[in-house]
Amino acid sequence: MPFANFKVPAGTITAEQKEQKEQIITRTTDLYAEIFGDRARATTLVRVEEVADAGWGIGGGVLTLAKIGRAPQD
Repeated sequence: MPFANFKVPAGTITAEQKEQKEQIITRTTDLYAEIFGDRARATTLVRVEEVADAGWGIGGGVLTLAKIGRAPQD
């Protein structure tokens, strides 16, 4: 079963932008089907996971929305 896990900062995709998550899922599924054949479409699992602010790090430092220049969306 093909599997993709996308992690995005929590609060950067609003409810109104949910089509962005749908597009990630649809296009990733299409890509797996293109690579592995259409038989992979039915079993492709795509997860879009929101990570809490300061819940991850890069280069040994804590990554926050402020550091990447984004304000949380309501």
